[in-house]
Amino acid sequence: MTTGIFIVFIVVLVFLFLAALPRINSWWSKRNLARTQELAEPPAESPLPEGKRVAVPLEELIDEEPQASEGVFGQEVEDSVSKTSFGSRLAKAKSAMSGYVTSIRNSEVNESIWEQLEEALILADVGMAATSSVLDRLKKTAKDQKITKGPDLLEALKVQMKSDLDVDRTLELNSESVPVWLFVGVNGVGKTTTIGKLGQSLTLQGHSVVMAAGDTFRAAAAEQLETWADRCGAHFVRGQERADPSSVIFDAVISAEKRNADVVLADTAGRLQNKVNLMEELAKVRRVADRNPGSVAEVLLVIDATTGQNGLTQAREFALAVDVTGVVLTKLDGSAKGGIVFAIEKEMGLPVKLVGLGEGIDDLVPFESEEFVETLFSS
Repeated sequence: MTTGIFIVFIVVLVFLFLAALPRINSWWSKRNLARTQELAEPPAESPLPEGKRVAVPLEELIDEEPQASEGVFGQEVEDSVSKTSFGSRLAKAKSAMSGYVTSIRNSEVNESIWEQLEEALILADVGMAATSSVLDRLKKTAKDQKITKGPDLLEALKVQMKSDLDVDRTLELNSESVPVWLFVGVNGVGKTTTIGKLGQSLTLQGHSVVMAAGDTFRAAAAEQLETWADRCGAHFVRGQERADPSSVIFDAVISAEKRNADVVLADTAGRLQNKVNLMEELAKVRRVADRNPGSVAEVLLVIDATTGQNGLTQAREFALAVDVTGVVLTKLDGSAKGGIVFAIEKEMGLPVKLVGLGEGIDDLVPFESEEFVETLFSS
């Protein structure tokens, strides 16, 4: 009797399990799908690495409705980083100097204060040569103006540095030929993303843009740039994988002439500055891009601000190869080495024209030299 009851109990359990099986299967499938989507999507606040393809729509990585402020050329366009917020994005650069600035403000001008200034500038990655130049001139000013108080010395330093950074940062656009802007730099500094953000700013100002996928060695670079082109309504030109990058960029120039476009934004493959053959290839790209009907108006070296003095080494080598006209500093908001701006401009004579202050599509902005200096020396 007991055995019969047990058998009936087992049979009932089996029937119940079979009846619930479809629900269990449905729940398990939904769980796996949710897990797959979770793994495919990067965290909301993580940056989009250069060249990495992720299963997230571009619209989710940027602000859909950015607010209006000044654009790349000083015209009013949609841009979430206004002039008034420029300094607020430089918290790390400011933090590297704040302790020294506070101490100097509470001091008399003596040998100790000069040592503190030297330490502060070197810590901010201004570099030895630029730091020596800055302090030598400041000492002369302090002597001539009989400066004895720390706050007065800081004000004199700010005036001097603002003067040093008072250079032309205009991006050349007007040309009888098709203007070409070449973007160069080592791998991973953000060239492709920089082009995409700049293309967005230009098209918002009413300019017609052609984007050229001159990085033919990394398929993901062309696909990433094409996504940016689709986003901002730019025409896109690419070649076959491993094609001659010079030919791709020249094709883009021809296309721009036919379309009466205002500018060609040309990506190039990342390369180490100490690889002679790669730098020679880059020089060839520049020569071809400069042929009629094109004219190279800008060669913008993209540097990751967090690399500090290594960025100065990059600037030297690239300037020799392709006659760099300006620098784009990415990740300036995340760097305590903002002094590299002074090193690049003082030692290389290259203006920093654009800076990256975040991951959003509107976070590539003109470099504001006066506000940059004020922020560095605020306590």
